[in-house]
Amino acid sequence: MKVGCSPCGPSNHSREQLHVNMSKELFLYTQRRELGGKQVQYANQQKIVNDYVSQVMPQLFTEKEYSLGNINKVFTSQWLNSKQVVFGTKCNKLLVMDLNTGNMDHIPSLKSSDNSKPARCPCGIHSIAVNPSKTLLATGAENTNDLAVYKLPTFDPVCVGERAHSDWLFDICWLDDEFLVTGSRDSRLGLWKINGTDDIDSSPLTSLQVPEYCFTAPLLVKECADARKVRALAYHDERKELGVLSLNAYFHILDVECFKLVYNLKVQNCKENVCMCVSKEKTLYAIGSQSHVNLVDPRSKPAVSKIASKFPRGGIRSVSFRGDVITIGTGTGHILFFDLKAGKYLESSCGHSCSLVLGKGWMLHDDSFLEFFTHHQEYPNAIYTHQYDDTGTRMFVAGGPLPAGLWGNYAGLWS
Repeated sequence: MKVGCSPCGPSNHSREQLHVNMSKELFLYTQRRELGGKQVQYANQQKIVNDYVSQVMPQLFTEKEYSLGNINKVFTSQWLNSKQVVFGTKCNKLLVMDLNTGNMDHIPSLKSSDNSKPARCPCGIHSIAVNPSKTLLATGAENTNDLAVYKLPTFDPVCVGERAHSDWLFDICWLDDEFLVTGSRDSRLGLWKINGTDDIDSSPLTSLQVPEYCFTAPLLVKECADARKVRALAYHDERKELGVLSLNAYFHILDVECFKLVYNLKVQNCKENVCMCVSKEKTLYAIGSQSHVNLVDPRSKPAVSKIASKFPRGGIRSVSFRGDVITIGTGTGHILFFDLKAGKYLESSCGHSCSLVLGKGWMLHDDSFLEFFTHHQEYPNAIYTHQYDDTGTRMFVAGGPLPAGLWGNYAGLWS
């Protein structure tokens, strides 16, 4: 593990003291702002916030790496609470980890009914989504083209959604506590209504009991025009619009109240458009491709601006907004931070670009590795998922080696 530019950064003592001072000032500033106080001048307020974000935060992150055993590539993750995360893997495992101890619990996959037709060549769990009230979790079922819904925090099974997709589920997005949308490799969107869970028995189960769950069909299945392989979804709840990204670089917006297409755009950087997020404050969509992050504002013309990746060979595998900062997870094991307000990557106090570099993780040296890959070459971990906690001071990062033929994993907590 390395933190970009750490050799010329401040000492541990000075960094800790700077963190304490900046945290105190930021707390006082936000408290006064919430109370409507005028004690701090605007310029000083901006300086406090900008200094904290652009100089302190990336330099203060340190890595705690976890051992995941022999699972293959973590594709998706979500925080459950302040000490637990849930994540899904390419080998179709759903796991809950205690970040304090590193202990993991395996959540059994939900089987589809006999009427469901499984996708060919299943490829694991690509998405996990928690509803706004944090009472339901949606992810892939044992058939990777079907939807599985669990009750939180117990993970009692609620239902399996089937008969919407013929290929892998790539993304899942809740619209509210009851309705959700699935996007699939078959280029279709599925709209679902998940019934209430009050009737589910959450009493302790004996070893002989099997939790019951129901099977449900979608309310609506929609072919996404021009799209080949729906890859990512992002929902702007205030505008009631759903952003849809396809692998062939089409970006759509659907009005969720009528579930109709209202916006269509062909993104210029057409290779490996695999991830997307939305800033609700800015009404700005960030789309990760092989070489760029494309920023799409559907309200303006020109609608698209670009951020060139510092590591284009591995592509961009995950993106997220926190205020004015975009966090970028690359296929080369680097985490980058781009400041939208400054229009450049964040820099350390010595003027160098701030980046985090993942630890080595674990990789299986099986017959496939020995036959097809170079023994002495390093294969960094792609960052398929990164998730900040509610405070923004901790980030769960996970992934695995980028080449499809390699079996391995990485997971770490940066705080």
